[in-house]
Amino acid sequence: MSRTDRFLKACRRQPVDVSPVWFMRQAGRYQPEYRQLRERYSLLEICRQPELCVQVTRLPVEQLGVDAAILFSDISLPIGAMGREFDIQEHVGPVLAHPVRSRQDVESLHRFEPEEALPYVFESIRGLKRELPVPLIGFAGAPFTLASYIIEGGPSRDYLRTKQMMWSEPSLWQDLMDTLADVTIRYLQSQIAAGVDAVQLFDSWVGSLSPDDYRVFVLPTMRRIMDALEPFDVPLIYFGVTTGELLPIWPETGATVIGVDWRVRLEDAATRVGPQVALQGNLDPALLFAPWEVIEARTKSILDQGLNHSGFIFNLGHGVHRLTDASKLQRLTEFVHSYSEQRLKEQGVRV
Repeated sequence: MSRTDRFLKACRRQPVDVSPVWFMRQAGRYQPEYRQLRERYSLLEICRQPELCVQVTRLPVEQLGVDAAILFSDISLPIGAMGREFDIQEHVGPVLAHPVRSRQDVESLHRFEPEEALPYVFESIRGLKRELPVPLIGFAGAPFTLASYIIEGGPSRDYLRTKQMMWSEPSLWQDLMDTLADVTIRYLQSQIAAGVDAVQLFDSWVGSLSPDDYRVFVLPTMRRIMDALEPFDVPLIYFGVTTGELLPIWPETGATVIGVDWRVRLEDAATRVGPQVALQGNLDPALLFAPWEVIEARTKSILDQGLNHSGFIFNLGHGVHRLTDASKLQRLTEFVHSYSEQRLKEQGVRV
């Protein structure tokens, strides 16, 4: 089986020869080549120059041997296209000068045509599809996470203003979520039309909600997004951190792959989501700073658990840390492939 096939087959819970592997933030700050580019260009400038975006996206595929590429971009790009100025501050994230706090603010947000507002994103996708030897993952920020940025004005520890709007002004909250859902649907549909093979929705901060609040204030929006994307027949990956208590609900969104962070044992995650979705995860990114024998033992444990589930993609439980040694990622990729091949043969899996 070629590298072209195994990631998409695992997403669809079909037999594979080895466990496919890719890493969130596999293109970025831990790479010397990327750091050299950042001496000349900002993150947003790289996103907006397709030749640079293609170069950065391809690099980990060539260096690490991973089974999928993820488009180098940022979840905040649609915020600017909606008419809200923002900046990405180093080690902070998206920061808005004028947060969205009132009905007038919500009504001022533009629904936009992605190809017109963000043409460089789609030029990058088309360029990558001409060059990549593996599937390309597109992505977007999920509405709750985007809402938290635009309401708080940037990253937050407690999401007080976000929750205040959600609980105190539920109709305004729903209007905001509807707008963000419309934007997310069109943005991902356009990415799929341009050629991406799968999409991931990053709901990085939705783990701040209780299951009851998630079910009332977020689930209907996520279900609407997945329903709109389902006819395109590409894997739909849903990921967030500290979301262990939300996992039993997540299959109801319509996602085909559930990303799991390192705080939940993979076998527990499998029990919570059931057999109808594939799993992705979930090595703690900090473990890449441990001795190799520790990394290997923990990776074996994750693979032993994941390969008992119908459909499994190896990944980290969050993004690659900027101080990570690239050679460890390469060695980890090789080990995942070799160990999972052995385990699948022992299980009698036929491809």
